[in-house]
Amino acid sequence: MPLSRLSSPFLSGTSRVTLHMLQLLLALVPAVIAIVYYFGPSVLITMVLAIIVALVTEALMLTLRKRPLKPFLTDGSAIVTAVLIAIALPPLAPWWLTTVGVVFAIIFAKHLYGGLGYNPFNPAMVAYVLLLISFPLEMTTWLPATSLNDTPLDFLSTFHLIFTGQLPTGLTLDALSGATPLDAMKTQIGQSLHPTFISQQALFGVFSGKGWEWINICFALGGLYLIYRRVISWHIPVALLAGLLASSSLIWLYSPESIASPVFHLLSGGTMLAAFFIATDPVTAATTVKGRLVFGAGVGILTIIIRIWGGYPDGIAFAVLIMNMLVPLIDYYTQPRIYGKVK
Repeated sequence: MPLSRLSSPFLSGTSRVTLHMLQLLLALVPAVIAIVYYFGPSVLITMVLAIIVALVTEALMLTLRKRPLKPFLTDGSAIVTAVLIAIALPPLAPWWLTTVGVVFAIIFAKHLYGGLGYNPFNPAMVAYVLLLISFPLEMTTWLPATSLNDTPLDFLSTFHLIFTGQLPTGLTLDALSGATPLDAMKTQIGQSLHPTFISQQALFGVFSGKGWEWINICFALGGLYLIYRRVISWHIPVALLAGLLASSSLIWLYSPESIASPVFHLLSGGTMLAAFFIATDPVTAATTVKGRLVFGAGVGILTIIIRIWGGYPDGIAFAVLIMNMLVPLIDYYTQPRIYGKVK
């Protein structure tokens, strides 16, 4: 046998990183279809723009760092980051908002730390938090579900609005946009309205906001597919959802007038997206088994704390980044004992 056949690497075929990213993108398809169904085609426009900007920025940074283009441009990591940012942004986000977020994610949250595998923070969440703090008006301009929208925009009108900022004659942005269910719930609870009364409004469906509950269910179905395919492990999603349910249930039982039901929080905002696609990022999450449970539970509990007492209606992005900071500490204290070692 030739000597070359006895040397590493012994694995052949498609890159594991590329395969991992392709599986993530495939798992996102049901949720993207649901978003298009409930909020129109704007997410597809934003997604294509985000992918183009991500690949161009990735190529520029690789050139500046004198790294080969092909293996990194084709590994799919930049595309996944772009798609996650596009999904997280409001439906009518202007082109420059998407561009700023994607460029910041690729340059500052990824390459300035050394590229894929070295970044301590999730790039998509870093971009989202930057945009939320810097451009709060644009980041809170959300469309209502199609069934509640009296003037839905077609594809060409949406495309024109995203890239020029101009609406069809007779329409205003205020007429098209509105608060998200999380934002409406948080604001009206602050006005001393009971969550049960609030949830009877047209904005809300059976368990959560109209459209949002089914989008979160689609994210969960995609996540279960990833667990089935062993792309991700169950530890972080289960711990995150358990932490969120447990903390919200305790507060709900103690003070039901100050918080929506635990199921509402489970199926609102970016809960399922974070549980299966954000917090499970293998680069920025904890690596030990116990550490993953602690990491996931921490994200879930912090999310509820921010949703109830923080200044933002969701809090998922902030919770993920806070736990990203704690990963070295979590991994240090959850390392399994070496076989044969005595305490």
